[in-house]
Amino acid sequence: MKTLILSAIASLSLGGAAFAADVTLRVHHFLSAEAPMHTEVLIPWEKTVEEQSGGRIDVQLFPSMQLGGKPPQLFDQARDGIVDISWTLLGYTPGRFPIAEVFELPFMSGTAAQTTAALQQFQAKYLGEELAQVKPLLLHAPAGYKFHMRSDPIASLADLRGKKIRAPSRAMTDALNALGATAVGMPVPEVAQALTTGVIDGAQIPWEVVGSLRVEEITKAHSEIGVENGGMSTAVMALVMNRAKYDALPDDLKKVIDDNSGAALAALAGEAFDRVEAEERQKYLDAGAQINVIPADQLGDWREAVHPVVDGWVKAMDGRGLDGQAMLDDAHAMLAAAQAE
Repeated sequence: MKTLILSAIASLSLGGAAFAADVTLRVHHFLSAEAPMHTEVLIPWEKTVEEQSGGRIDVQLFPSMQLGGKPPQLFDQARDGIVDISWTLLGYTPGRFPIAEVFELPFMSGTAAQTTAALQQFQAKYLGEELAQVKPLLLHAPAGYKFHMRSDPIASLADLRGKKIRAPSRAMTDALNALGATAVGMPVPEVAQALTTGVIDGAQIPWEVVGSLRVEEITKAHSEIGVENGGMSTAVMALVMNRAKYDALPDDLKKVIDDNSGAALAALAGEAFDRVEAEERQKYLDAGAQINVIPADQLGDWREAVHPVVDGWVKAMDGRGLDGQAMLDDAHAMLAAAQAE
């Protein structure tokens, strides 16, 4: 009997090994498992990659920095092979991806789908060197950031003076300071605590992440700039893979990754982020929240105030031997083309 049991166990073990995945991909990010990036992008991506690989790729998702470290370390975790894939904001390491920062300049935003489509073109033309240390799977952006305040809304430029506002990037830190606010840089997971304790008076974040951050009871006033889905800033988000891990894949599994990267994944992300953006906004409206929109024709003083920030980026690119104005014009044209479609 003992021999039979041991034989059965051995057979089961061998059977399990026969169906084990050839490759495991650990995906690490900083938001919760409730965040739209996790539920609407990474989980569908996981299922598709596993199915198209015939089960030979096993994707494992680790939200909320479960594998350790801090959000600004995520890019290097993928680069160094600490994890296989990471999702992060390039702006969490200020100055490291200066060319990509063009899409973090003030008033360089639209819907998530629009800005993400523009980023695909800009990445292909300009960002090869900045992202050469990893295998980029996706560059994308959320919808334009809005002001979510503890008390008073931002109805005019004067309302920003003296307010401590969470800034999502180096460019917007400079821009908010230029507008009279006091910019406070921090990764988005720290926003709820900073609002609760009064470290900040408000935050620049898109609607889509408000629910997963649990800030709905903290923020009482909400202000948008320009059009409903626009804003005065956005962020460049990146899903990147360890280069050696990708290079070691057999060709057929590389194809699975390639088929579910770039433009295909960008379309999924853009649609998902815009859908959740609208859903979260509507929840607030249904609950009676007041959302004020500053019309685009009233933003002349705002644009004039932040012009030195934009000009500073152009000059920084010129200092690198690049044509900063041409790159800025290209980014604007790519965004305008995406908005016109």
